[in-house]
Amino acid sequence: MGFLAPWFLAGLVALGLPVYVHLLRKQTSVPRPVSSLMFFEQGTQSSIRHRRLRYWLLLALRTLLVLLLVLAFAKPFFRHRTMLASDKLLLVAIDDSFSMNAKDGGTTRLDEAKRQALDVLDHKASGQKAQVIAVDGQVRVLTQPVADGRVLRAAVEGIMPGDGHGSFGELGRGMRAMAETVHTPMELDVFSDMQESNMPGNFADMVMPGNVSLVPHRIGSGAAPNWSLESVQAPGQLVDTKKARVIAVVAGHGTSAASKTVSLVVNGKVIATKKADVPADGRATVAFDGLDVPYGESKCSVKVDGADAFSADDVNYFAVKRADPERVLFVHQASDARSPLYFGTALGAAAQASFVLQPITPEQATDIDPTKYAFVVLSDVPAVPSVLENVLIRYVEAGGSVLVAEGMSAAHREHIPVFGGTVEDGHFYARSGNAGFEGAGEMDASHPALKDANGWKGTKFFYASAVPAENARVVAKLADGTPLLLDKQMGEGHVLLFASGFDNVTNDLPLNPTFVAFVDEAARYLAGEERLGGARLVDSYVQLRNPVNARAEADTKSAVDVIAPDGSRPMSLREAAVAQSFQLARAGFYQVRFANGRDALLAVNADPRESDLRPVADDVLKLWSGAVAGQAEATTAAAGEQQGVSHLWWWIMLLVAITAVAETALASGYLGTEREAL
Repeated sequence: MGFLAPWFLAGLVALGLPVYVHLLRKQTSVPRPVSSLMFFEQGTQSSIRHRRLRYWLLLALRTLLVLLLVLAFAKPFFRHRTMLASDKLLLVAIDDSFSMNAKDGGTTRLDEAKRQALDVLDHKASGQKAQVIAVDGQVRVLTQPVADGRVLRAAVEGIMPGDGHGSFGELGRGMRAMAETVHTPMELDVFSDMQESNMPGNFADMVMPGNVSLVPHRIGSGAAPNWSLESVQAPGQLVDTKKARVIAVVAGHGTSAASKTVSLVVNGKVIATKKADVPADGRATVAFDGLDVPYGESKCSVKVDGADAFSADDVNYFAVKRADPERVLFVHQASDARSPLYFGTALGAAAQASFVLQPITPEQATDIDPTKYAFVVLSDVPAVPSVLENVLIRYVEAGGSVLVAEGMSAAHREHIPVFGGTVEDGHFYARSGNAGFEGAGEMDASHPALKDANGWKGTKFFYASAVPAENARVVAKLADGTPLLLDKQMGEGHVLLFASGFDNVTNDLPLNPTFVAFVDEAARYLAGEERLGGARLVDSYVQLRNPVNARAEADTKSAVDVIAPDGSRPMSLREAAVAQSFQLARAGFYQVRFANGRDALLAVNADPRESDLRPVADDVLKLWSGAVAGQAEATTAAAGEQQGVSHLWWWIMLLVAITAVAETALASGYLGTEREAL
């Protein structure tokens, strides 16, 4: 118990005021008419009777009112225990991202983080509950809030090195989500190398909620010099091994200038070696001409002799499939000789040409089996036999792809083969009063078939069909907003619609160098090479089946299969029957069987940002953790308990109001005039 303003207690002397007021009450007498005073004896009236205290309850109320006012101005308070240190939930978060595989003094950073985390758990207050959390690109809660040290120790020791990219933004979002259900104070101890690359773009993403106090534990010696394989460009599928070209980028982080040996490895065997002069804290490019791989799928990689404390990033994986050239069915009018010429020339001019064009007319394609082709092209075909169209629709739904070029024939028909829908109008820009053509407008460079979007600038389009974009993704538009390239998913496959033609009559695209890049990229996309081959980053997702057909595929038991780099199958039988996608959580090679029956060898690499070991600046780390508030909490926790202060003045003022009302009501009964006693 205490008083914030104890000098106001001197007002207690005012307690005599009610007594004084009671003693000064005035005695009044009522005059009475008397005929004569001769029979009255003269005497002195005593005042003792009139000075005697009366109305004790009223006196008590008035005295209490003065007492309460004095106490209210003195502002009394009392201290009480709010919580013990053992009442706070302890969260032990261990960073198991790829950079924690780096070594300091022969021990990995992850091992050191686990050792320090165990030390914190060993010194926690008796009976205090704790949780163990693993953090990289996701927040994974490994235990429930428990006080059993054996359970917590087992969870910490069970954390294995990961290959993901760390993110403090995900940690902040995870803590804010936890704070919605856990309202008690929490102490978050983060054990991490505090990489600068883990910082989110917006600092607000990593801000902790009000009931979480952050205690960072920096692991490692900071920005250790490190060389890494930053990226590798290689064909996912090739036909001629002599034309293949592999380009690797070697990066140095905090390093001095050095000459490094770079090796090309195919199925575990080194087939080529080159020197790379890497400048100080810079990059160097190494090119390998030719890629001698056997037929089928090969596991390839590029390695650099980093000779540093972080050897895990000295290799970059990629997968290559060698096969004979795949055939492409090109259906065109017998009178159209330009479209197959331009398209076939562009297809053969690609750097990694792996397709052979087979031109054919609609009449000859009646008995063709499209499953024997990489994809099918319908170029400016005025009419497609219903038998062929039905076969192509089933082919697409089963996972195939069709490229439809509308051409000038679209102006003479309504139905669009395979793609569906109708042509609303035909825009003949050559007949307009303007420049006679329309240029390319908005382009979606994120689409695999349109990576070279800037190359379309300057292309002239003389004709384009107005096609509704219902249930289709608009990849490219003309300057007037007319959809030019549309992508529609049907079942497991795709239909790519080009609203113009592949001749030099409807546009001059075939005469533009960007036509070769477009045909090459579109062919790889339609053949499925973008989906089945190449290299990906850890934590990315691979689509196993079309979400639209997921239920139907589950009913037909079209299960998928995934084999991880360590040879295990991470999906259960139930998951394999219904899963639409799968997250690639480890670096290495995944063997995947998709719902449409196709197999693929996927190479997965860690995020190159993990190779830059520069830590977060100390001032940023202090800003994140709130150093001043953290020191105050540490001092309070060292005392063994936290004290709270409760103020009583407003409760006293409430009693003052009640007492004043009671005093007023009681005093009103004594305001009448007292008669003089006879």
